Amino acid sequence: MRTFTSLDDVAAAAGTEIGTSDWLQIDQARIDAFADATLDHQWIHVDVEAAAAGPFGSTIAHGFLTLSLLPRFASQVFSFETPGARLNYGLDKVRFPSPVPVGSRVRSHVRFGEVRDLPAGKQLVIEHTVEIEGHDKPACVAAHVVLLLS
Repeated sequence: MRTFTSLDDVAAAAGTEIGTSDWLQIDQARIDAFADATLDHQWIHVDVEAAAAGPFGSTIAHGFLTLSLLPRFASQVFSFETPGARLNYGLDKVRFPSPVPVGSRVRSHVRFGEVRDLPAGKQLVIEHTVEIEGHDKPACVAAHVVLLLS
């Protein structure tokens, strides 16, 4: 776990690998809970019997479920103990190259990308590559943009 205590420390880490999160198993209960929270009950995610006969042989996690895990993964890799507020600014790019079958384990490789100076602090791009254990292609590649206020 890396801890950043100043905005200068964050800027110095631009362009570097920060670390890798722990593995997290994606079970049907998690998929069903996400479906309930988002009201997205598409059969490929929640109908175990229909999905078994579908294109992936089982249910798969929602892409947005995988995306929603980025804060959890990030919290295992680094922390900000900078003086000001930290704000979620958005996402620059998100792709879901491979589906996550139920029962799979996923984890994120975290890299700090560009750091830009702002009048109120810094803007940081956190690059996540979420891998699926035993798969060649990642589940998700995302550039998360955060504001670190001074």
